Amino acid sequence: MSTRLDGKVALITGAARGQGRSHALRLAQEGADIIAVDICDQISTVNYPMSTPADLDETTKAVEALDRRIVAKIADVRSRDALQAAIDAGVNEFGRLDIVVANAGVSPLGADAPSVAWLNTVAVNLGGIINTLELSLPHLKSGASIVCIGSMAAFMGSLESAEAGPGAAGYGHSKRAVARLVNDLARNLAPKGIRVNAVHPGNVDTTMVHNDEIYRLFRPDLDNPTYDDAKDVFAAFHGLPVDLIAPEDISDAVAFLASDASRYVTGLQMRVEAGALLKSVPPGVPD
Repeated sequence: MSTRLDGKVALITGAARGQGRSHALRLAQEGADIIAVDICDQISTVNYPMSTPADLDETTKAVEALDRRIVAKIADVRSRDALQAAIDAGVNEFGRLDIVVANAGVSPLGADAPSVAWLNTVAVNLGGIINTLELSLPHLKSGASIVCIGSMAAFMGSLESAEAGPGAAGYGHSKRAVARLVNDLARNLAPKGIRVNAVHPGNVDTTMVHNDEIYRLFRPDLDNPTYDDAKDVFAAFHGLPVDLIAPEDISDAVAFLASDASRYVTGLQMRVEAGALLKSVPPGVPD
């Protein structure tokens, strides 16, 4: 087992399940102790089931099974007070913070969503990242690594449509803003020896994409489409022959950016999207 993160402490938001849990386990496998944060509750405008306390407990047990320490706290990244308390609890326990993985995000879809879904989505996907980074930064020293989880949507232009609804439009806006934030913050923190990078996944095999609204959006010709009905549409987004990318494949990129193997990499917009953007991001154009 690799131990390139031995002695490091990593904060991961949205860690109860999906990509967040995968990132927590991957960094723990590399030797890091984990501060795991998740809302473990439902946001009213999100129309698929969100995480639960039982999910966060499962992440905790999985990290401990790897013989790593973990502080797991329920906190909404939109709440600075709750997030501050969670970060403080972890830093007080471990004495340091070296890696921040700003992963928490939502993606509500559907024409029936209220207009406030746009703002709620941006508040989590962009405001939550800003809160996470601002509250973590006082604990970071030279050599620290920040990894923000974006999306291939950051490079796809507007996602606005009547069918996709305001949540999809807010998702696209927030992910484009995250990409710009990473670039500009990396430039600001480089003199301090703190790196800031982004990972932009394609369609990942998590609950976020396994929901009826996205199936209906992709297969409007069917009354009650299932994943099997929509899988070819998922695959059509990607250049490589894959319908959904495993969370572990995104976590491999996160582990690289968290480690000293990328010690001279900052401001990178790493696209782990199976070639989805090869047609829309022409050669020679900066990410």
